[in-house]
Amino acid sequence: MSLSELTPMTKIEVVVASDDVAEVSALMQSLGARGYTAITGVAGVGHHGPRGGRLLFNDHDTLTLLVTVVAPEKADAIIAGIRPVLDHASGVMFVSPTSVSRPDYFA
Repeated sequence: MSLSELTPMTKIEVVVASDDVAEVSALMQSLGARGYTAITGVAGVGHHGPRGGRLLFNDHDTLTLLVTVVAPEKADAIIAGIRPVLDHASGVMFVSPTSVSRPDYFA
């Protein structure tokens, strides 16, 4: 398979506090995402300073990375739905073009 045989899609990645995961994942699915991947315990440094990864006794303060891939025509609604959540919560959203080999998994 070559790059020209892949199907263009849009990848949306959202890093949020664990308390906001349910809201963001529900929004993704209600606005057209067929599924998502959640990676818990992510760490980094950003606008709010350093954030640790997995905490020993407190899962509520950890960050989670949610990743979904959708057809480009579904991306605008998902982005518009998630943006207000980030207005009242700590988090960041990345949107980028991507390509997939099995588009039926995402439609």
